[in-house]
Amino acid sequence: MPPGNARMVLKGIGVAPGIAIGKAYRVDRNKVSLVYYYLPSPAQTKREKDRFDAAVDRAEADLKEIRAKMAGEFPEHVHIIDTHIHILRDKMLYDETIRIIEEQQINAEWALRQSLENAQHIFAKIDDEYIRSRFSDVDFVAERVLENLTGQNKQSVAGIRERVIVVAQDLSPADTIQLQVEKTLAIATDMGGKTSHTAIITRSLDIPAVVGLENVYQAVRSGELMVVDGHAGKVIIDPDEELLNYYYERQYQLERYRKEVVRCAELPAETEDGYNIKIQANIELLEEVVAVIDNGAEGVGLYRTEYLYLNLDQPPTEETLFWDYREVAEIIYPEMVTIRTLDLGADKLNTRMRGSTETNPALGLRSIRLCLQEDITFRTQLRAILRVSGITKNIKIMFPMISGVGELRAAKAVLEEVKQSLIKESIEVDENLQVGIMIEVPSAVAVADLLAREVDFFSIGTNDLVQYALAIDRVNENVAHLYEPLHPAILRMIKQAADAGRQAGISVSLCGELAGEPLYIPILLGFELDSLSMNPLAVPRVKKIIRNASIEESKDYLNEVLHFTTAGQINEYLCNLAWRRFREDFELFADEMGNLPAASGNGQ
Repeated sequence: MPPGNARMVLKGIGVAPGIAIGKAYRVDRNKVSLVYYYLPSPAQTKREKDRFDAAVDRAEADLKEIRAKMAGEFPEHVHIIDTHIHILRDKMLYDETIRIIEEQQINAEWALRQSLENAQHIFAKIDDEYIRSRFSDVDFVAERVLENLTGQNKQSVAGIRERVIVVAQDLSPADTIQLQVEKTLAIATDMGGKTSHTAIITRSLDIPAVVGLENVYQAVRSGELMVVDGHAGKVIIDPDEELLNYYYERQYQLERYRKEVVRCAELPAETEDGYNIKIQANIELLEEVVAVIDNGAEGVGLYRTEYLYLNLDQPPTEETLFWDYREVAEIIYPEMVTIRTLDLGADKLNTRMRGSTETNPALGLRSIRLCLQEDITFRTQLRAILRVSGITKNIKIMFPMISGVGELRAAKAVLEEVKQSLIKESIEVDENLQVGIMIEVPSAVAVADLLAREVDFFSIGTNDLVQYALAIDRVNENVAHLYEPLHPAILRMIKQAADAGRQAGISVSLCGELAGEPLYIPILLGFELDSLSMNPLAVPRVKKIIRNASIEESKDYLNEVLHFTTAGQINEYLCNLAWRRFREDFELFADEMGNLPAASGNGQ
């Protein structure tokens, strides 16, 4: 533990690295306070609907004004504001509020709050963390409309006049974009997660940030000295001189290490004995492409395409998809972009299916199963991808959640039909387009040798593979502690899939949180993979570790680890290995990792 004391230390989620020391600036983002009342007459009902319409119109005008201002300075983030503008008229929010006003005869404020709560219940049932976190976008939009209905205008972040640490219950993407970067030392919020827009934007703006702190807004006073540690996910309020000196020194050391790591970012990920592995990035949004380039990633190994399908009455049009995919591909060119086809459950694809309920959605109608059933939606996406491939020639296509050869052949048949229809329309497609699959269910591992004959590449999706192989719901707090990426069964599955791909002569990638964890890199190299795909921010540090590693040593490490019987044993082995072999890349992070030898007082 660091030396010294503080009035309070809060633990949250570090979403943007770096350490900031400065005075707190509290930004009021409390929920709008509402008054409830009934509407005694049809005339008043109409008046409330008109009030709601006017509030939505004003919110739309405000968002368009913000969009215009940011288009020049932050064009990569304009897409977020476009989404918020669309949400204003979404049936889940707009139509539902009008319906509640009419049927329940209540005022517009309470009707909107009620429709928001209904939407929250829908999102809460979704097991995918990224999609579930998108409720924050709906919440931000609703609060903006409520401000207009009540006249309760919130404090603006644009008015900050000194260098401060911004503290709030939550910040909307519009708030974050309006921050003055030169005046914002860091951000600390009660709410938020790793995949929130605020997290994505703060990373792209290079502002240290910790979210999910729960009560930092109430705990700190404006002007009070605080430390934000984006690496460890900590906020220290009113540190004493000893603790403050510790963080000043740590800030200096981390910045020096960061500069050293950044110098490696543009270099190839090549081990000391000449083994080269491609390091790519996972992205969900167009605005993350900047981080891909800035951090030296060699293309996009996983482009998740679900965001454009959320909060829509109908799936997006072919043109919408085409221009989104084309922009990503053109920015990344000449590196490759691997586009994963739609990986959503039936409850989120469109309004018609939102009413459908499944006892276990994770094992139900989702991903490639849903796409094969929703033929028009699937073909629309494939047309957009193929059209872009013919223009940029740097697209790969990947089918998720493939469970066997029959399912894969069905997806490939649809792809071929779409391809031929485009050719008949004289639309060029890439004749050399590579087609691959995600290996993320145990059955796919079991028949990996058979699947490898049918595709150009594998991408081993560790997040879902762990969940399905260990029968663990990652978002269930009762069993989340059993989610162990280092479980011997998982490592053996990765090896089986990697070996099958290599024997068939196809490329094999690993994506997911496992791929970007520095501690795991020494044994991941031992699988002799062709590429790793990860969060863009993880790329520079991973590259540095690889350049200090040896492929022959990594094979030995992996062989040794595969004889261990528990995840705990493997983790302990890796911690000792990191300290012994890669000390300079882990010493600074010993406190936050907690299980390195230095952190337990055994640093020799």
